[in-house]
Amino acid sequence: MMAGTLRAIVLVLCALGATAAHAERVIVRFKPDAELVRAHALPSARAESPAPALQARAAALGARQGLPAVRAGAAVDAHTQVIDVPGMAARAAAARLARDRDVQYAEPVRRVRRLAVPNDPRFLAVAGSGPAVGQWYLRAPSGEVASSIDAVSAWDTTTGSAAVVVAVLDTGVRFDHPDLAGKLLPGYDMVSDAAIANDGNGRDADASDPGDWVTQAEAGVGAFQGCTASPSSWHGTQVAGIVGAATDNGIGMAGAGWNVRVLPVRVLGKCFGYTDDIAAAIRWAAGLAVPGVPVNPNPARVINLSLGSDGACSQAEQDAINAAVGAGAVVVAAAGNSAGHAAGSPANCAGAIGVAALRHAGSKVGFSDVGPELSIAAPGGNCINVGAGEPCLYPILTTSNQGATTPGAHGYTDSVDFSVGTSYSSPLVAATAALMLSAEPALTPQGVRGAMRATARPFPQSGLPDDPFSGPLQACRAPDGSDQLQCYCTTSTCGAGMLDAGAAVRAVLGVRVTVAVTPTAPLAHQTVTFDGSGSTVAPGRTIASLRWTLVDGGGIVARLADDGSAPSTSARPSGAGRFTVRLTITDDRGVAVAAEQTVSVGADPGAPPASTAGGGGAAAVAWLAALAAAACCLRRGRSTQITG
Repeated sequence: MMAGTLRAIVLVLCALGATAAHAERVIVRFKPDAELVRAHALPSARAESPAPALQARAAALGARQGLPAVRAGAAVDAHTQVIDVPGMAARAAAARLARDRDVQYAEPVRRVRRLAVPNDPRFLAVAGSGPAVGQWYLRAPSGEVASSIDAVSAWDTTTGSAAVVVAVLDTGVRFDHPDLAGKLLPGYDMVSDAAIANDGNGRDADASDPGDWVTQAEAGVGAFQGCTASPSSWHGTQVAGIVGAATDNGIGMAGAGWNVRVLPVRVLGKCFGYTDDIAAAIRWAAGLAVPGVPVNPNPARVINLSLGSDGACSQAEQDAINAAVGAGAVVVAAAGNSAGHAAGSPANCAGAIGVAALRHAGSKVGFSDVGPELSIAAPGGNCINVGAGEPCLYPILTTSNQGATTPGAHGYTDSVDFSVGTSYSSPLVAATAALMLSAEPALTPQGVRGAMRATARPFPQSGLPDDPFSGPLQACRAPDGSDQLQCYCTTSTCGAGMLDAGAAVRAVLGVRVTVAVTPTAPLAHQTVTFDGSGSTVAPGRTIASLRWTLVDGGGIVARLADDGSAPSTSARPSGAGRFTVRLTITDDRGVAVAAEQTVSVGADPGAPPASTAGGGGAAAVAWLAALAAAACCLRRGRSTQITG
């Protein structure tokens, strides 16, 4: 297995942003009423390829804008796809396409990297083995170890549910690792570019990791401009182990999520991945439709993204996260490892739980990025406490593989071949979210974030030894384009505090949402009342807010009488069918729990019967007579009912 030195030195990842070789990739989102979408509808049958319709849209759009050689790439959703514009830089191509009347937005595709160990001399390999402290990051904080998440305390409340799925969007996974046996769902490979996929094709149902090595001959050439030679990282296998390695099985390590299951979704290939594949994978993982890909039969309640790129959140990423959160999925993302610079996307996207990395002592570890968008901090591993010739004492032990290129024997990271980075902080938060959802399945994504932040332990602000490289510790500052190494975290740079898994799981217990419906078997045009006054929160806490939402009107309800903070609301269906209402209650600690109520509405027996196909005959005559009588009654002053 490659030693930590080699991994730390040669995993210099690809340059970010568009490069000359792939400058032409653009994500285009069409407007909902776009003429091109109507003219070239994607097939409704999932077995039928969407490629012809996608190409027809691309060709028509290109012709309108004087770009006749455009090619269609993969779809992100029914209205969003990749378009390649040969011979034109991505930014210029996006600006040209965005002018079209059918286009909502167009933006360059960005490269996304796995967030592994940065090339930093502080992480040079040392002799010896270990780590002697084992999985320190899962235990209760004690002594000089302040940032441990206390998963042991959380496990006293719940050891997780196999019904809760955590999607790991990464390099894929080694299904043959014995410590992941029985914990992995089939997943999917969403890497659409065969040039970087390293498995000979594009998107397919095989989420296994073939290896992501880059040879010396490939480095800096063609599609791999900006990439350096590197061995395979087995990054997805490492992240999956932190979340869901088999626990209490007598071998290897413990996964923080204990019984939760892992859904591997491959989005990163050799050296990098693309934002369009990431966006499509977020949607697919949440159970949403992606053209040309079978529906995910195991929708994830939590999505982990130990990857990222510099700059602001792209619109495609934001749209995908909005859709996933709307579907009930918690999205967790690593801050990035560029030594205290601004957190990149998707950690800086609205709705994502961005995660900073801590040293064992609770200070920001040197490589972790910072920013006001981050929600919380968790252990990321560190080795700066040791000198030359000594083993790394505080890495994040996890599952891995020993192959330098193609898969070899299974194994674990350790004090020599160590794993540190925000990539490993993020899955600790994702696993905690999964435990919270195991304890309270009705918890909303906002409730997970709120409870996690409300129960976080405060960052240490003094008393830690000087950093051997940067001297006395200072408070972390807002990112300003320069490096900042180890520093004391603040709530504006590293999130609300240090993750406390035990406290977070306990906090979500006790909130119960009850919705009473009157009448229980309503008819069309009858007022249906929803009463949430029977809902409760844990002793010592109060209800801070409640909110009614019409989830699905079913074509028979257009609005609720009160969608604000009243304890009850009502609706008046215009016909027979079904509609769904949601009540979300948030307590004074930020814990939000929701319950939905679907109501079946019967037909109004006083309404005229629907005409039969073809009409005619005695039935039609009787119906016309009834209609005439009804019209007569209306003319006599009977008011028309307003439905809503």
